[in-house]
Amino acid sequence: MLGDPDKVIYRALTSTERFTVLQGGEVDLLSRNTTWTAARDNSLGLTFPGGVTFYDGEGFLVKKSLGVSSLSELDGATVCITSGSTHELNMQDYFGAHGMSYQPVTAETPDVLVSAFDGGRCDVLTSDASQLAGLRTHLADPEGAEILPERISKEPLAPMVRRGDEDWGKVVSWTLYAMLNAEELGVTSENVDQMRDQPPNPDIARLLGQDGNFGEQLGLSNDWAYNIVKLVGNYAEVYERTVGEQSPLGIPRGVNALWNAGGIQYAPPVR
Repeated sequence: MLGDPDKVIYRALTSTERFTVLQGGEVDLLSRNTTWTAARDNSLGLTFPGGVTFYDGEGFLVKKSLGVSSLSELDGATVCITSGSTHELNMQDYFGAHGMSYQPVTAETPDVLVSAFDGGRCDVLTSDASQLAGLRTHLADPEGAEILPERISKEPLAPMVRRGDEDWGKVVSWTLYAMLNAEELGVTSENVDQMRDQPPNPDIARLLGQDGNFGEQLGLSNDWAYNIVKLVGNYAEVYERTVGEQSPLGIPRGVNALWNAGGIQYAPPVR
């Protein structure tokens, strides 16, 4: 839409302020580890326009010295949790259902939680597993901590916009869909020029603006998807450099692989 990824202004937000800032119009798009839930979609004057950028689940980070290998061993543990997050409710539900107790230590920002965990104020740090992978890199001894294998929730992470602006919401959704479709069709930032100039099949021709007027339907130019892939890459390229094997986090694709590669990522077709 802007034609230049450097024109985007990024603003870091805490879990407690993120919705208020979007509601007030201080930002146009909330794109972070925000879980798509019914209450958030229906009661805040905001909406998830469509598309999940990352399928996640709440996990637990523990120090290896604790000698814990399973969630069932955390009865009575002190747990660091981000306040204002879905993790607080998930913990209450899961531990209550399994007859387990815990002592919460809450904070608004991840850096405070990392300090508390590093300083021994809590036995466990809980969050989305993807965020735990990032927080682990900020520990004094990253190799001395590990993420337990269990996940206690579904955390579909998705972008949010203000309700009532459907045109903007469509652009946000189809930006993600374009990247997913590009990966499925084998279109990358390296070959997108060739694919546009000599489309090997009708699906690629439609995606890259050589057939149809799908960009115009969004209020954009017909080369909208070409611009996305050319400037930032397809979904796989973005994933690998930000959270995947090429990044410090090293998170495997897992369920975030495409539907035809063992995962559940799936985009509506451009047709």
